[in-house]
Amino acid sequence: MGTGEADGLLDAARLGEPLGERATLVQFSTAFCAPCRATRRVLGEVARMVPGVAHVEIDAEARLGLVRALDVRRTPTVLVLDADGRVVRRAAGQPRTADVVAALGEALCGTGP
Repeated sequence: MGTGEADGLLDAARLGEPLGERATLVQFSTAFCAPCRATRRVLGEVARMVPGVAHVEIDAEARLGLVRALDVRRTPTVLVLDADGRVVRRAAGQPRTADVVAALGEALCGTGP
């Protein structure tokens, strides 16, 4: 497996942190973003509730190359990755816990788009 660039996967090397064993919640944030703090709480809670799920927060300002590669246009932006690092769901704005759990279900069951 390569760096993820060619195969469309996000791996630990690209994210700068390890992926979850079963799924990963990736959050793009900026320092001045108030909804990012609430999003951090929601994603952290969900990751703690579901075994094998990791929450990775990325400072969008510090990782502009990745932001551009993934076409992140606002913060917070959340990507839900399956165990292989494939994006199964993406959303911009502050998510609701129920929506995160539903998207995570897609990643865990492999029923994403």
